[in-house]
This record gives sequence, structure tokens and C-alpha cells, in this order.
Amino acid sequence: MRVAFLMAPEGVEQIELTDPWQAVLDAGGTPRLISTETGRIQAFHHLDKGDTFAVDGTLEEAGPEEYDGLVLPGGVANPDALRTDERAVAFVRAFFDAGKPVAAICHAPWILVEADVLRGRTLTSWPSLRTDIRNAGGTWADREVVRCDQGPNTLVTSRKPDDLKAFCPAFVEEFGKASA
Repeated sequence: MRVAFLMAPEGVEQIELTDPWQAVLDAGGTPRLISTETGRIQAFHHLDKGDTFAVDGTLEEAGPEEYDGLVLPGGVANPDALRTDERAVAFVRAFFDAGKPVAAICHAPWILVEADVLRGRTLTSWPSLRTDIRNAGGTWADREVVRCDQGPNTLVTSRKPDDLKAFCPAFVEEFGKASA
């Protein structure tokens, strides 16, 4: 199972990267950090700087055909930066067009709003995105994990770091089905 993790050069909530990354490794998969730039990304523990992580490839070097699924970690700044990058939005939309599963946590659904892939879907997020999701045609639910099979692919979403224990097994299961 090959899994792309899409992140901006800074602003990702570290635990929303590291816990899902470890879940992919624990399932025998291969995670790859894809970013808008080469080098390293700067993670955060809420507002405080955390660790840095090496980028495995850029948007120009990666495509959904190489992966079984896409993980979109949150933090506030990370998805906010990604949704203003046309390449990142196109990358996300390409996973939906290809029918591949996508997982997003916390503020990450902002890029799904921008990619215009939420019509008719039910999902969750950090509560402040509720209106954005509704305005994009989605239905917002306040649950620790939501699996939505509307459309050609499965979307797995969670609200916050406290939901990682439910989020990780849910998306790993869906991605495992896609790689089989």
C-alpha cells in the first residue's frame, strides 16, 4: 500500500502527520511526503514549532496513479496554504477523479472545499469548517470519524487530534481495500 501525504512547506499539525504515517507503516505500507516545494516541511504542535520532515517528492513529480490513497493532515496553516495552490488543488481533485480513497483530518477539508469534491458527501472536520463544507454542498457531521462512499471513492474524515485513534484504522482499512 503506497500512500501520499500532501503538505505545505509549513503549518501541518505534527501529530496529524506522525500518527497516520505510523499507521501506514504498521500496516506494511509505504508513506511518501509530497509537498509544493523540495526540502523539509516544518510541523507544529498547535502554535509552537515542532520537528521538520524530509519531502519525498513534489507535486510535479507525483500523481495519483502511483498511490493507493491520499492523506491530508490538518493544522490551520497547512490546508490554508494548499487550497491557494492550484497544483495542490488539482492533485487532490485527481485522486477523486481516479476513484482513489482520501483521508482528511481537522482543517484539511478546506482543500476539499477548494477542489469542489464535497457535493452530496457527508464528512466531519474541525467545527469552524462546518459552514464552508455546507456551502460546498457537503453535509457536516459531528463524529470522531466519518466514512463516506458517495461518488467513485471513499472519503474518511475526522475532527481533531483526539480522533486519531479512530481515524487511523478507518483510513488504513479503506486504503487496504484499494490496494488489494
